[in-house]
Amino acid sequence: MSAYDVLNVSDASAFLQLYDDALPHVYGYLARRCANTATAEDLTAETFMAAVSTLHSAAAVSGAGDSNEPDLNIAWLIGTARHKLIDHWRRTERRKEELAELWDDLITSDRVAPDPNDAAIEVATAHNVLAELAPQHRAVLTLRYLDDLPVGEVATTMGRTVHATEALLTRAKAAFRNHSRPAEERSST
Repeated sequence: MSAYDVLNVSDASAFLQLYDDALPHVYGYLARRCANTATAEDLTAETFMAAVSTLHSAAAVSGAGDSNEPDLNIAWLIGTARHKLIDHWRRTERRKEELAELWDDLITSDRVAPDPNDAAIEVATAHNVLAELAPQHRAVLTLRYLDDLPVGEVATTMGRTVHATEALLTRAKAAFRNHSRPAEERSST
């Protein structure tokens, strides 16, 4: 048992030592279970933020006369990382379901009236290209351009920040342009 296996809130240097020692374990646990490194890094940060939050909560309680300080160690951090990962999976599944519902609503609605001119071909082409895109790209493009919502409302509808929605919109437009070209001209991005 090392000095940081049982960590008291009063010892900040022990927390820093725990962070240095636990980071590879926590990140490794998450990296093996996440689809990409960015998600693993985000969840690792959330795990350590939970530890800091727990320490701050304990400090507030101990200031009120209660001396029950949490015991933080690598096992506690791995357990917290597991909970953060499960929460991430649940959020991801919820988003997939919401995006599928938005797409189904678009398909079954009569929001886009057929154009009697050549524009009908363009509308059909746009719908075909949208159908080839990832669900989140379809949703952001549909909400922004077919439903004519401002980016802020699109962000609220999708449960994202405005900045994240703007970035998603940029990627979705690039994907739309890429998919609207003939297959032999498409880039691999």
